Amino acid sequence: MDVILHDLCGADPARRFSPYCWRVKMALAHKGIPYEVRPWRFTEKAAIADAGTDKVPVLRHGERTVHESWHILGYLEDHWPGAPSLFGGEGGRALARFVNTWADAVMVPGIVKLVVSDIPGHLAPEDAAYFVRSREARFGKPLAEVTADREGAVEAFRRDLHPLRMVLRERPWLSGPTAGAADYIAFGPLQWARCVSAFPLLKQDDPVHAWRGRLLDAFGGLARNVPAEDLT
Repeated sequence: MDVILHDLCGADPARRFSPYCWRVKMALAHKGIPYEVRPWRFTEKAAIADAGTDKVPVLRHGERTVHESWHILGYLEDHWPGAPSLFGGEGGRALARFVNTWADAVMVPGIVKLVVSDIPGHLAPEDAAYFVRSREARFGKPLAEVTADREGAVEAFRRDLHPLRMVLRERPWLSGPTAGAADYIAFGPLQWARCVSAFPLLKQDDPVHAWRGRLLDAFGGLARNVPAEDLT
């Protein structure tokens, strides 16, 4: 197939949990681009070394490689201009860029402190050893200590989502009348958490929870019909 996506997986190749890969998969579905998925694990860095990175997502389009989810979304938009737009114009692209920066600065760091200790249990032994070693070096403490106070810490995370909540109280999508890149970008971290941890990040009466549910059901249930821990 002309388009290939290297997508992070656990010991079970069907468990796909990278927030950044989910952004790309939702964007590919939005644009209706057929692609082949190649499951990739943390210790398989040689498989993507030719792309100049050691992290996924990596998109292959013929002889070209693109990495980092934001760059991939832009590539998809620019190289499939006749397919449904992810951004709806340059103004929408600029807005999505802001959401991308906000999600990476607020959502991802907030979520990792709530779910990181649940991730090794989904990994093959060699990947789990790598993950624990590298993340404990990053945090400077055991992963169990990182998430030890998550029952209290989740309240602060929920408050951090208030900008999303305010918008979603007024309309169903961040991007406008239909879902678009901004929605897929903010959705990725929540899908990551859902796939690896049963710890509830969202209250069920939260507009963010309802919005997440609409995205789980989008594209024939692409994001819902995968192995996951949070089934709310």
